[in-house]
Amino acid sequence: MTETTKPCIICVAITGSVPTKANNPALPVTIDEQLESTHEAFEAGASIVHAHVRNADETPTSDPEKFARLKEGLEKHCPGMVIQFSTGGRSGAGTERGGMLPLRPDMASLSVGSNNFPTRVYENPPDLVDWLAAEMRKYAVKPEIEAFDASHIFQAVAMWRDGRIPDTPYIQFVMGVKNAMPVDKPVFDFYVETVKRLVPDAEWCAAGIGPGQITVNEWSVAAGGHARTGLEDNVRLDKDTLAPSNAALVSRVVEICERHERPVATWQQARQMLGLRKVALAA
Repeated sequence: MTETTKPCIICVAITGSVPTKANNPALPVTIDEQLESTHEAFEAGASIVHAHVRNADETPTSDPEKFARLKEGLEKHCPGMVIQFSTGGRSGAGTERGGMLPLRPDMASLSVGSNNFPTRVYENPPDLVDWLAAEMRKYAVKPEIEAFDASHIFQAVAMWRDGRIPDTPYIQFVMGVKNAMPVDKPVFDFYVETVKRLVPDAEWCAAGIGPGQITVNEWSVAAGGHARTGLEDNVRLDKDTLAPSNAALVSRVVEICERHERPVATWQQARQMLGLRKVALAA
């Protein structure tokens, strides 16, 4: 199996911490909305759900009780789908950010370094990064490394080599955040080459923010990587059209895969490629 015939894992980032229903009424905010939206995206071809939770007023939160309700519903309505929770910095401060890890989701995001965001510094100090990584080891949660900068790739590799990340890293490049790394093809190519050079067996993914989403989806699929899409990163199909759902954005990646003759990974294939636990579905 070559890289360009390898099944492509599609991750759907359903909600995030920034968009609101004022930006796009289709954004799922309540747990029930998130379950319905994820189920549609799962049926469309997504095998990973990247999830944040919100309060009733749409503000982000790290409330473990909300994450627990979401996880229970996802396991019921999207059986086998890889559940990935966010430990991002907009939803809480310090160790609050890992309060959902004892729920033992399959995966959780892990940012291993700081960088600028549109209006603030996204702070990921080394002691917090190490604590989050230790909690993920404790509860057998596989980190998804979110690399907003080239240095984050090198840091993730260092953490893998010294055991702070126990399994082969899964690294996601995030491009297009204002004041961080732009959507730039030579940089993307450098990221891919760097991962292949330092961790040849690693799987990698890429996410493009806003109008960069479709561009980065195309680059990732063509280069043999995996793709992230969803309303967290981009609320539009194009500059004039709001995306009607997360499933619509997933379907767009499926079309890219078809164009590049890459199969879309099933949840079983995604779990195998990422070294996650097998799931036996009820008869």
